[in-house]
Amino acid sequence: MSISRKRLEELKNIPEEAIDTSDIPELDANFWSKAKLVKPITKTAISIRVDSDVLDWFKSQGKGYQSLMNAVLRSYVEHQKD
Repeated sequence: MSISRKRLEELKNIPEEAIDTSDIPELDANFWSKAKLVKPITKTAISIRVDSDVLDWFKSQGKGYQSLMNAVLRSYVEHQKD
């Protein structure tokens, strides 16, 4: 899901006191004692050959098709680890 620059600008201009945070629990010491640092996985640009129809299908899914391809490959890798 992507968000337009216009919407981001609108959100940026909402005053803090107008934001309802009543449904967000406080982060107490218990939360922080169980918290784990999650480092982002870096991506590497590569050149790969795929069948034209496969690439066409992923592209037809719209913006973010490369991330979708990565997610499919990640799912395959995770299932192979079992």
